[in-house]
Amino acid sequence: MTWPLEATNSAYAVAKIAGIELINSYRKEYGVKWISLMPTNLYGPRDNFDLQASHVLPALLRRFVEAVENGSTKVVLWGSGSPKREFLHVNDLARAVLKASENYDSSMHLNIGTGSDLTITELAGKIAAAAGFTGEIDWDTSKPDGTPQKVLDVSKIKALGWDPTITLEAGIASTIAWYKEASARGEVRK
Repeated sequence: MTWPLEATNSAYAVAKIAGIELINSYRKEYGVKWISLMPTNLYGPRDNFDLQASHVLPALLRRFVEAVENGSTKVVLWGSGSPKREFLHVNDLARAVLKASENYDSSMHLNIGTGSDLTITELAGKIAAAAGFTGEIDWDTSKPDGTPQKVLDVSKIKALGWDPTITLEAGIASTIAWYKEASARGEVRK
């Protein structure tokens, strides 16, 4: 399904399209075997956890971990929770990049993701549970939801023999563990 560019990230979307076109131009003009990879929403260690500038998963992770640390009984999240998103652990992306660089040569971009999505409400529930948060989640519907759904067709990368190996639950748990340890050392981008 396709929608018009969403106002809150239209510049980002146009930049991705421009990057694909640039690679295709270089392939055509100079005969280089460059490829364009289009990953889905990524998460994992060393992410940006800044509440104003980060993506949804690291922002939720930080909110729930800090709520538990502060003894908060309520976390306020943006939007309705109904948009659907797809998430991929950075280690799975690294494996996909290697697989693609060894086995793919086309001017068509290659989507990299899981091919399955979940609502932001479901994501928040998974992160809250992994962080040990048992309080109330309050959705601030005055804030934007963004695009209703973002999920990739990953049939081409899977045809190359690649599949993600890190489940969302395992990836969230390991990212929370990393976040807590790195935060204690003052090494987290907040």
